[in-house]
Amino acid sequence: MSCARARAPAAETPPARRRRALSHLVAFDDAPFPRAFRGDVPVVGAVCARDRFEGFLAGAVRRDGANATAVLATLVRESRFAPQLGLILLEGLALAGFNVVDLPRLAAASGCAVLAVARRPSDQRALRAALRDRVPGGRAKWARVERAGAQEPCAGLWVQRAGLTLAEAERALAPHLGPGRLPAPLRLAHLAAGLLAVGRRGRRGWLY
Repeated sequence: MSCARARAPAAETPPARRRRALSHLVAFDDAPFPRAFRGDVPVVGAVCARDRFEGFLAGAVRRDGANATAVLATLVRESRFAPQLGLILLEGLALAGFNVVDLPRLAAASGCAVLAVARRPSDQRALRAALRDRVPGGRAKWARVERAGAQEPCAGLWVQRAGLTLAEAERALAPHLGPGRLPAPLRLAHLAAGLLAVGRRGRRGWLY
């Protein structure tokens, strides 16, 4: 499926300025946590080179906090994979609840293009209301959502991006798409993060 352009695309970086291949990527996901939990939530990055798994990165971000961008940038920059990584892949814009990632700032801080994917377009009006009315620091978080640009249809998914063109996003996703539509590196990160769940569910609720 070809990518259709939206009216307000994200800023694009000319391919000639990028030195690292988009086929070398890290996909991040967060660990499950109980609704009442407050604190740091583990995040896992699955590093892949084309269709080959290379290793994991691991860190933690604050539940509903504001440090996801800085944590991911540090994990990428300080990893042994940093010289090869060209793309950071996310499922949506937030980790650990409403810890919203600033895509352009993450791209600038990490030196990688950043691509956030979703199976379906989000309800931007409902998201704006939830952030601005019910989440501490919600106005700043909503500003990060706006900086990510409009969601655009691409390869059967909806994407927001920084540092790569829509055509490059489609080519980067193509080798990793399967029956479940979610790119394989994100599925791998999801499975690994599941092993680091904050607490575990028992008959009487979450145990710590």
